[in-house]
Amino acid sequence: MLDQVHVRSVLADHYDLAPSPELAASMQDIYAKMDRVVTPPDFAIYAPYIKAINALKKERNAVILGHNYMTPEIYHGVSDFVGDSLQLAMKAQDVKADIIVQAGVHFMAETSKILSPEKTVLMPDMKAGCSLAESITAEGIEEMRAKYPGAPVVSYVNTTAEVKAASDICCTSSNAVQIVNAMESDTVIMTPDQYLAQNVANESHKNVVYWPGACIVHEQYTAQDLRDFREWNPGTQMIAHPECPPEVVAEADFSGSTSGIIKYVTEQKPKMAMLITECSMAANIADELPGVDFVGPCNMCPYMKKISLEKILYVLHTGENEVLVDPEMAEKARQSVEAMIDLSRELGL
Repeated sequence: MLDQVHVRSVLADHYDLAPSPELAASMQDIYAKMDRVVTPPDFAIYAPYIKAINALKKERNAVILGHNYMTPEIYHGVSDFVGDSLQLAMKAQDVKADIIVQAGVHFMAETSKILSPEKTVLMPDMKAGCSLAESITAEGIEEMRAKYPGAPVVSYVNTTAEVKAASDICCTSSNAVQIVNAMESDTVIMTPDQYLAQNVANESHKNVVYWPGACIVHEQYTAQDLRDFREWNPGTQMIAHPECPPEVVAEADFSGSTSGIIKYVTEQKPKMAMLITECSMAANIADELPGVDFVGPCNMCPYMKKISLEKILYVLHTGENEVLVDPEMAEKARQSVEAMIDLSRELGL
């Protein structure tokens, strides 16, 4: 865990990070991507960090992979590639940089290292974990295999390298239905998200059995939340992530992965939209869709919010927090992730 006093002391010795309205004014091209959700005084605070990070990326031949749940100053200010888990996994495999900084949670950094073992992968905060990833172990996979002999194991990419290595193939929320349907067995084991598995089962012709894990953000929503909000705000489009409970998805007007949600809102442009997912999703696409009024409620992921511009700059400057994966485990995990990527490309996803 990074010592914030030490971090700030190190950075202060090398960079001028004082808030600067003048610098912010010179970076209007970047600010225009987030001015609907970030105030000018806040951007004056962020601007020195954004300038320093973007300069250091060029110097170190580094790229930043930013998940859709990052805050706007990270998503728009310093990320070279943004997307959901599948999109970032593919980028990690393709980028030519020497260094990858993973602006997301720990399992994403592990996935980048698995797919690009020759690259240095840095994690801004090693404590940025995932309740879902932590809910399943390799022993849990073996327990499911014993209950359902011969059934393939499809594990959500939101898992540790150990779990990926114990699985047959990975999936994301954007390709889960297609991956499950492509399995030859009539029964398919899905881990670890019980709600994603149940929502997949509702769209699949397979017998989907699952591990009882859940995301702390998405499991908090209830169908009554949606009904109440719809009553208070008639005409609001309810757009849910498939990690939400099935009754929430059934109440929504649309359900899809983070990339699917962005595509839906961009194409449909509803007057009012409530994204039933992590808060930063709406903030990151708000400026691109000025005609859409994004309304609450929303829940924040405490793990994603551990990532900050300050921590990104520090690890890029020092090279600390390198993510390493045991080579033998990484090879097994790579087979599961690459099987997902290859099948996704084959299916045109």
